[in-house]
Amino acid sequence: MQDPSVCVDRGQYQDAVTPWEQEAWRGAAVGWVEDALAAHGLRAAGRWQVRLRPWSVLLRVPVDGREAVWFKANPPASAFEGALSARLTRWVPEHVLEPLAVDPGRGWTLLPDGGELFRHVLEREAVEPRTWEEVLRQYATMQRALVPHAREIEELGVPGARTAALPGLFDRLVAENTASRPDERRRLEGLRPLLVDWCAELAAVGVADSLDHSDLHDAQLFVREPGRFTFFDWGDAAVSHPFCSLLVPARRAVERYGHEVLPRLRDAYLEPWTGAGHTTSDLRRAVSLAWRLSALGRACSWGRLFPSAAGTPEGTGTGTGTGTGTEERVRWLRELFNEPPV
Repeated sequence: MQDPSVCVDRGQYQDAVTPWEQEAWRGAAVGWVEDALAAHGLRAAGRWQVRLRPWSVLLRVPVDGREAVWFKANPPASAFEGALSARLTRWVPEHVLEPLAVDPGRGWTLLPDGGELFRHVLEREAVEPRTWEEVLRQYATMQRALVPHAREIEELGVPGARTAALPGLFDRLVAENTASRPDERRRLEGLRPLLVDWCAELAAVGVADSLDHSDLHDAQLFVREPGRFTFFDWGDAAVSHPFCSLLVPARRAVERYGHEVLPRLRDAYLEPWTGAGHTTSDLRRAVSLAWRLSALGRACSWGRLFPSAAGTPEGTGTGTGTGTGTEERVRWLRELFNEPPV
């Protein structure tokens, strides 16, 4: 298909510059999608919908005779997503989508439609907290199955944020942080001894590092069928303490049901981790520690934007919309000062 008819959505990032603005890149991406579809005996038809954000280019491509497919282009810092998605279909196929095509070198992935987003279900009907509990059980089951593959996941280019390495990650984030006020920087620097103790205590519980989605909210999973969920969108992922994943989905659930649901969500998430000599008390303490430390992974993930799309350094906020990354990193570093609610 030449020069496809498209509908472009930039959301709140009207000034964001992505590779889609480059004619040569755009033509190559369209051609790659067409070739990938042809390899499966498929053909694009209808109007393409383009969603541009500082962290990705996403295309919804209608296809003759079946559900639409989705093309995603990641920036270099998260170009691992396609390769990771493909490998996850070998290790945990019941929990993920199998890509139709992947180009790891360019950070391109073509995915089938995964069904209805959990967010759309929430918008359409009343959903009890027990559904969120089941989401977390299935996600934790997947994480536990991936523990033996942690090294292989890192070899795909997925960032390492292992529990033992978090103090060093903290040091780097603080050193690179030029946006905080001087008094706030001093508070962060003064927090380091406590952070080292938190990491040591968390490691001592004995739960091994695994894949941390890092941004698991209600628009990052599909409802495959009632009670069955598919997890996707791995661009923020890291190899870290698995419990760092709990903060984002738990906060989304609290927005709907209030803080009283937190103990239920925590315990549902912990069910797959019980046994192996771990006491309930130890696991709950580990959740509290990881809840606070997960701010480091979230701060890092906001650096994975398109830094070179306009030839402007990331974080300057000049024409690229990437100043958002700097602001969000600072916001997440501040989270280290807050007592976990669980």
